Amino acid sequence: MALWAGRFSKEIDAGVNTFNSSIAFDARMYRHDIQGSIAHATMLGDCEIITKEDSAQLVTGLEGILADLDSGALEFDPNAEDIHMFVEAELTRRCGDVGKRLHTSRSRNDQVALDLRLYLRDEIQAVRELVEKLCKTLVTLAQQHTETVMPGYTHLQCAQPVTFAHHLLAYVQMFLRDLGRLDDTAKRMNECPLGSGALAGTTYHIDRKQTASLLGFDAPMANSLDGVSDRDYCIELADALSLIMMHLSRFSEEIILWCSWEFKFIELDDAFATGSSIMPQKKNPDITELIRGKTARVYGDLQTLLTMMKGLPLAYNKDMQEDKEAIFDAVDNVKLCLETFIPMLETMRVNRDNMRAAVAKGFINATDCADYLVKKGMPFRDAYKISGTLVAQCIEQGLTLETLPLEQYQKMTPLFTEDVYAAINLETCVRGRVSEGGPSPDAVAQQLGAVKARLGMES
Repeated sequence: MALWAGRFSKEIDAGVNTFNSSIAFDARMYRHDIQGSIAHATMLGDCEIITKEDSAQLVTGLEGILADLDSGALEFDPNAEDIHMFVEAELTRRCGDVGKRLHTSRSRNDQVALDLRLYLRDEIQAVRELVEKLCKTLVTLAQQHTETVMPGYTHLQCAQPVTFAHHLLAYVQMFLRDLGRLDDTAKRMNECPLGSGALAGTTYHIDRKQTASLLGFDAPMANSLDGVSDRDYCIELADALSLIMMHLSRFSEEIILWCSWEFKFIELDDAFATGSSIMPQKKNPDITELIRGKTARVYGDLQTLLTMMKGLPLAYNKDMQEDKEAIFDAVDNVKLCLETFIPMLETMRVNRDNMRAAVAKGFINATDCADYLVKKGMPFRDAYKISGTLVAQCIEQGLTLETLPLEQYQKMTPLFTEDVYAAINLETCVRGRVSEGGPSPDAVAQQLGAVKARLGMES
């Protein structure tokens, strides 16, 4: 019989019971459900709402259930309505009438709100550790390529020279922002809804501050209606996860391009690529393609949560049961992508020569050619036009700015002298971009120092 029976004169329809049940997906919160119940039982005893003896028996019973679930000695009942009812029913089976006292001054509404916060608090930390590991992996890789010149792009066209280290550190900055968003989400969600009851608190003189403290929360939630109906933290976390996936997807797209024969900037380790069933020459970057696809899936989870909540009146509504599958799916997929992406980066091979060759044929030192004239007194717009004209001449003659004869430079303006070749040397172009945050080795060293300090890495 359902634990909420009493008002009803007959058993619930079997089909409705299956439709209503959430044990299939909320069972993963069993540790957090039991953790919350132990804190609640402890508080009930300390506040003398139940006897100390009953409180101790409840705690012992709950600890036994946790141990048996962890070891596999106890299996989840698929016929249970949810994890909360399963644990309470098992506790009552073990402790008899004492087990029935656990739910005093508590509702499933504040119980599920508590469990989900506890669960997601742990999951945020797990995701955070993976993002931090990714940042450290990128920093280690960047340190090896501070002198590896590659094209920087706008509109996917060669634009200006950068280094591979500079490019990687741009992604580090994205993922550092992701860490900040995860931290912000964790901070805002760290308030305890337990004690909100169904929606209007309780007539018992409970100690909400005690349960909040026992469970590691900063404080109880200030309003009982908000305590049971708030799912902002799920939406905020799904948003942060979506941004992580967006960054992974952008990075994946570049890796897919870099693996192609047209680029060949990198080669993935055989352990992190797949082949074709019909084309023996193929080596496909399937991991990164799948990350792009899973990005859409996590976006869908965010949209599910936003749409689910948009029309709900206060307080709890059964619609909110749909929060768990969406946020669980988002968390699971982000962790899976990060766990696969990191070792793929660690094992890939970087082709410096191909990067350098792409820089040479892309005329990405044209801006430096214009800057050369500006530094000799010519207005930038005039210098820009001359540089563009020289590029057009090079294309027509099959030359580069480095191989264009000096006399052709001087036909444009006598300001060009032999030192122009040093000024437009690609390595010189990179080293000359000394502004803070730029690609020069000194600027990159400053970026690396700041990032390593933030990540707690040794200098």
